[in-house]
Amino acid sequence: MKKYLLICNPEAANGRGYKLIPAIVDKLTSYPEVGGSPANSPFACVEVFKSLRAGHIEEYLGQCELKSFTAVIAVGGDGTLHEVLNGLYQQSPDKRIPIGLIPLGTGNAFSRELGLLPHKLDPAIEIICKGQLRKVDIASYCCGEQQRYFINIISMGFAVAAGLTAKKLKYLGSSAYTLATLWQALFLKTSAYTITLDGKTQTQAATLASVSNSRYTGTSFLIAPEAKIDDGLLDLVLLKKISKPRVLRLFPSIYSGKHIHYPEIFTQRARKIRIECEPQLLLSPDGEFSGYTPVEIECLHQDLNFLWPSKIQQ
Repeated sequence: MKKYLLICNPEAANGRGYKLIPAIVDKLTSYPEVGGSPANSPFACVEVFKSLRAGHIEEYLGQCELKSFTAVIAVGGDGTLHEVLNGLYQQSPDKRIPIGLIPLGTGNAFSRELGLLPHKLDPAIEIICKGQLRKVDIASYCCGEQQRYFINIISMGFAVAAGLTAKKLKYLGSSAYTLATLWQALFLKTSAYTITLDGKTQTQAATLASVSNSRYTGTSFLIAPEAKIDDGLLDLVLLKKISKPRVLRLFPSIYSGKHIHYPEIFTQRARKIRIECEPQLLLSPDGEFSGYTPVEIECLHQDLNFLWPSKIQQ
């Protein structure tokens, strides 16, 4: 019998996702296994961990005995997945079990890689129960003496300002990111970036820098359309110095990924990236807020198993 550890943050999406935990448990335990266990016997055993405070998920997973579980399932948004990832990486590599995702947060960017729509339970449950694994890249980042990990994106500059504003608008759901970005476009600030890509250094005045492991951010922004989750490379996107009217005109192109073709955007792929900035900037890994520049980022090629669909529908 399969055994899943469900990790949930009751604050995700203002608590909307947490209310669905009983339904999720029921679907996981009663999933119809073809040619499997006898009729009326449970498909899986499920344990639920409820986070009580910031950092609780990481603390719990870092100390938890995981060998009896088939997978650990993040029930929430990108922030919950980020905490699950960093908790799991406190374990030694041989003790890290696969991760699955049920996207029930405000920001559900990584779920787009799996072809999942937010708050739709059945497709997410099906992926988990079918148990197909894919080895995905994970990015490690160091600022000061702190080493942490992200699966989606790390941002600084304009994107962080928009993310902090979106946090105050979480009650609006995924539209919070669009409104926050438009609002912060009125207050653009340019910083001096020094960027080293696989040992080659350059300087650039920019309003935004992001390093992506996957394609989306903020659920629907196709920030790095050429990023691949298992190629061993990270995608740098820089928004150069730009006027406020121009950024507002270009904004719609981020939904289709066409923004990367404009001269104000610089993109480059690398395995190791170091970013320094003047003035020092706050970092936003996977939509959370932790650490400051300078930051060193490295792609860990196919370092973790993720429960993945056999066919993705976008």
